[in-house]
Amino acid sequence: MRCIVISTGIHFEKEKGQHILKNPLIINSMIEKAALRPTDVVLEVGPGTGNMTVKLLESCQKVVACEVDTRLVAELQKRVQGTPAARKLEVVVGDVLKSDLPYFSVCVANLPYQISSPFVFKLLLHRPFFRCAILMFQREFAQRLVARPGDKLYCRLSVNTQLLARVSHLLKVGKNNFRPPPKVESSVVRIEPRNPPPPINYQEWDGLLRMCFVRKNKTLSAIFRTKGVLELLEKNYRIYASLNSMEVGKDFDIKAHVLKILEDKNSLDKRPKNMDVDAFLSLLRDFNENHIHFS
Repeated sequence: MRCIVISTGIHFEKEKGQHILKNPLIINSMIEKAALRPTDVVLEVGPGTGNMTVKLLESCQKVVACEVDTRLVAELQKRVQGTPAARKLEVVVGDVLKSDLPYFSVCVANLPYQISSPFVFKLLLHRPFFRCAILMFQREFAQRLVARPGDKLYCRLSVNTQLLARVSHLLKVGKNNFRPPPKVESSVVRIEPRNPPPPINYQEWDGLLRMCFVRKNKTLSAIFRTKGVLELLEKNYRIYASLNSMEVGKDFDIKAHVLKILEDKNSLDKRPKNMDVDAFLSLLRDFNENHIHFS
């Protein structure tokens, strides 16, 4: 068993709020959903005292367990010490958000809920691609990940995640399956990265989504008439024109230009809350083709 320290000054307070998953049925179900192969390298984040870790070690080639709390690390190491599983376990001590992820083929984790959002995107941007991730989240966060257009919880997180991955809800997990019981319900989600990912400029994509989801219930016509949005788009338009030796006429009107793009694509009355990933991709393409940029 190797133990690698990737950051210093670790304090237990960072992990305050992590709850140990104790129900073996839930643990077994999560591992079963991962469909592990004997050659897999599994990334586990927040292993705690190792309830899931020891079961993972039975089904794969290696487990890389990332844990920020050195006291839990000591318990985990003690649990496998002197067993055949010890040589299949690598413990990485430190903040997983501040370090490069190691190589892995599958991720299975009961995540500390406070790192859910940044960890999901760190995971989705990781290369080389992994096969799938089976992750425990706070129920509402999980619902946002899988929300579809028109759902109350549909948001920028939903669209960004579904752009980069296929996401599905696997099972609900009650509070009493943890020690100590958390204040919220939980859910297990499966994430499979899209390989290859869509060939787009992600800064442009994120800029468009931020603009749209500030007022997701409004029509695109209303969103793209606002003064702040038009000022930003005109600034970006003029920068683009300057960099590409494109002349901007004295009578150029950014508002008329933007609304004409929306009108030509029958998008004036569309609302972000009802638009799926493909609709946002089309909208970004329509704008970019007419030299409207968001970054």
